[in-house]
Amino acid sequence: EVQLVESGGGLVQAGGSLRLSCLASGFKLDDYAVGWFRQAPGKEREGVACINSYDGTTHNTYRLRDRFTISSDKAKNTVHLQMDNLGPEDTAVYYCAAFFGRAWGGCPEELFDHWGQGTQVTVSS
Repeated sequence: EVQLVESGGGLVQAGGSLRLSCLASGFKLDDYAVGWFRQAPGKEREGVACINSYDGTTHNTYRLRDRFTISSDKAKNTVHLQMDNLGPEDTAVYYCAAFFGRAWGGCPEELFDHWGQGTQVTVSS
């Protein structure tokens, strides 16, 4: 059974950093694309970044690419999201998601059919 468990969320002041982790089980990272999405209160869910661990290719939402970095640790079957210079606009529930295959040219949400429960990130001003 495919399972994704997020961790690392919390409360941080503006300008700070957080590192989210997504522990994957039931599959090998090499076989799946894994992504991070977020949903702020009252807003639609949006993609943040995704990664094909088999070759390390990543896709990032353009406006976040300078502050958010996705990476994978295949030995630990974990995907990380490093978030720097956070602002109140980054407050959201962050979700890890995965699908069998490769992400080409982006991270279309409709392809991701396995989702974690989410982790709350709150940035105070």
